[in-house]
Amino acid sequence: MALNLQAQAIYETIDSYKLDGKRELKIQLPRNYDPEAKLDYPLVIVLDGDYLFEPVAGNIDYQAYWEDIPDCIVVGIKQGATREDDFYYDNDTFFPSHEGADFYEFMGAELLPYIEENYKISDFRIIVGHDLGANFINYFLFKDQPLFRAYINLSPDLAPEMVKRLKERLSNLQQETFYYLATADEDIKALNAAIKDADANINVIENPKLHYKFDNFVDANHYSLVGRGIPKALNEIFALYKPISGKEYSEKLLTFEGSPYEYLIKKYEDIEYFYGFEKKLIENDIRAIAAACNKKDDLESLEQLSKLVKKEFPKSMLSAYYLGVYHEKEGNLKKALQRYKSGLLLEPSQFIDKEVMLEKMYDVQDEMKN
Repeated sequence: MALNLQAQAIYETIDSYKLDGKRELKIQLPRNYDPEAKLDYPLVIVLDGDYLFEPVAGNIDYQAYWEDIPDCIVVGIKQGATREDDFYYDNDTFFPSHEGADFYEFMGAELLPYIEENYKISDFRIIVGHDLGANFINYFLFKDQPLFRAYINLSPDLAPEMVKRLKERLSNLQQETFYYLATADEDIKALNAAIKDADANINVIENPKLHYKFDNFVDANHYSLVGRGIPKALNEIFALYKPISGKEYSEKLLTFEGSPYEYLIKKYEDIEYFYGFEKKLIENDIRAIAAACNKKDDLESLEQLSKLVKKEFPKSMLSAYYLGVYHEKEGNLKKALQRYKSGLLLEPSQFIDKEVMLEKMYDVQDEMKN
């Protein structure tokens, strides 16, 4: 089976009983998406997919390429001709009604099951909306079991009573939920005022299950804030997922009460618990843990790390390199040299290639002579 070399948009049409017609979808699958692999991906639903899909999909593809966030499946719903009907709410209850209620039901009863049936998605779902769409995504929070774990609200045109209802709902969440809200100094004045009022109400909520971030961008308007808000929101949502940074290394890893290896295991277990999907071990984190092992002179932790790397990357130079580093550190230079030599026949990684392996071999050989 041929895999994608780059993320590409797929155009599909879904028949909807709820909407009594068809809806066009834009779908971006991750690079190298394999429907046969035992791997599920977070799902990102984008309302107003006519114009909002590309900036969301582009940001996700870019950040996932650098391993800052996981690969995601992005689905945009085209609404250019129907958006006012889709986002309609009752003037008395301020909840979706008529065509708005139909669209709400379409999302939960038809769209999500369709995506689940045809693509490999995890239970971690994000929804993105702008303007009227940003108001609409909040209605999914009011279900007993919300359909989404993360909500990206870009300059929402909030319905009456929405701020009051949001404060009450977000205060009583029982599931880890991410909520991002953004406006700008040059946003539409009425929206900017209402959004800042919403922030004042949400910001005082004391609920450990709520992960809230607000941005009021300078020198941005109702439309340009979208380009700045999307990467900020993704950064907040996937903060725990990110590779170990220099700051995390010095402030958390080196000060951790357990061993560096235990820190690594806990970090990846926390990611799986928090997001509901497993993160594949990445080279950046291996390097950070190895550096901490060396700094703490923790030989046992380095050995555990080298065995894990061998298990996860049996065909990569990584496995030979870190086993060699361990044997070198323990003083078994002959075994270290064997490991480095064996690595020359394996596949290079992002940071480890033949030049690195040869340099380690020469260093060990020089040390053996002395």
